[in-house]
Amino acid sequence: MGLATPVAIMVGSGVGARNGILFKTAVSLEETGKVQIVALDKTGTITQGAPVVTDLLPGSGVSEQRLLAAAAALEAKSEHPLAKAVLAYARQQGITPEEVTAFTAHAGNGLSGTLDGKRLTGGSLRFIASRSPLSPETEQAANAWSEQGKTPLLFLEDETFLGMIAVADTIKEDSPAAIRQLQAMGIRVVMLTGDNARTARAIGAQAGVDQVISDVLPEGKEAEIRRLRQQGRVAMVGDGINDAPALTSADMGIAIGAGADVAIDAADVVLMKSRLSDVPAAIRLSRGALRNLSLIHI
Repeated sequence: MGLATPVAIMVGSGVGARNGILFKTAVSLEETGKVQIVALDKTGTITQGAPVVTDLLPGSGVSEQRLLAAAAALEAKSEHPLAKAVLAYARQQGITPEEVTAFTAHAGNGLSGTLDGKRLTGGSLRFIASRSPLSPETEQAANAWSEQGKTPLLFLEDETFLGMIAVADTIKEDSPAAIRQLQAMGIRVVMLTGDNARTARAIGAQAGVDQVISDVLPEGKEAEIRRLRQQGRVAMVGDGINDAPALTSADMGIAIGAGADVAIDAADVVLMKSRLSDVPAAIRLSRGALRNLSLIHI
């Protein structure tokens, strides 16, 4: 390609770095502009990643205090953003979480543990329904929250239904515009999420993505990326520990800079300002570098 090629690549990399877009290699700068599908993790990528409690619905004969105390005890053991939201709300209500034993995190589904000799279980509607029968009214309420883009978390104490807590994560201000920019560049935008289908569709509609893939367990993201790669060149954008395998398996891995170190290490491109709008910017920069290279060699 000649001496001009590495010079052009270095210039492109320098422009990216000055704008908070780190291309780790010359190859990553060249290849980013060739992607046809962008797969976006939801939490912390499309959304703020800082959900808050929006609603409480205690079970029959259960007080809000009892529901929150049980939920806080379980969620105190989890690092998930939804758990942090529940724990923060409980503490705002003056509840100090008690220590559970025999704690188990059921990846992508929920949590369980023992408190005062009773088994506490918390998680998604599907997970809790598999553990104990739920009333039609409970399922309707959970589905209604999901239609609003909220995530319903349900809790049991042994076989007793304690109630539900709704948690919602707001979309980043620049996400819809960034997605529109990608679409205007001829790129299909897919959202990957562990949320149930109703919640995922609601958030996907707000963000404006082309396709929503819901109910994806953490270990399932890599498989979804492999399937998408059969349809075209794929860039995966994520920020979490669970995103690292998917970032690695994509044609191009793009990490949100404020995310987990393991995700940043696994990525080809790092967005240091943690803005989704830097995804189309990175692709434009790559395409511009490729155009410059083609002009050099005409």
